[in-house]
Amino acid sequence: MIEISVNGKVHRLDVEDDMPLLWVLRDELGMTGTKYGCGIGQCGACTVHVDGEAQRSCSLPVSAAVGGRITTIEGLSPDSSHPVQKAWVAEDVPQCGYCQSGQIMAAAAFLAANPRPTDADIDRNLSNICRCGTYPRMRKAIHRAAALIVR
Repeated sequence: MIEISVNGKVHRLDVEDDMPLLWVLRDELGMTGTKYGCGIGQCGACTVHVDGEAQRSCSLPVSAAVGGRITTIEGLSPDSSHPVQKAWVAEDVPQCGYCQSGQIMAAAAFLAANPRPTDADIDRNLSNICRCGTYPRMRKAIHRAAALIVR
């Protein structure tokens, strides 16, 4: 049995220690906001927070998250009121939308550590892939969210 805390709720699960956290979230807990993209931790569609740090859940064994606070897109805010979510809507960031939950989670963790980023900071530190290429809108949204957070 493995015990993990997801979005503030403790779950006891009978899963293998090496099962990727992504599949625990999606298949065992029914939290489908976290997406499967590449399966090798490169694209970032599966990004969640573990103790506030952005983590690629497709390549993170669930055992590595035991004892940590896991936050998924469903737990970022109960009503989509997190500044990054608000900025994403205001800047009309999503195109197809598939990667966006991972992008939002990566941006939220990044802004928590870097509240006043430059464009270069954003480009250097956010490596999630968007096949639609909405990077300019994401950058604007991150700056907008930063302004909402810093108030």
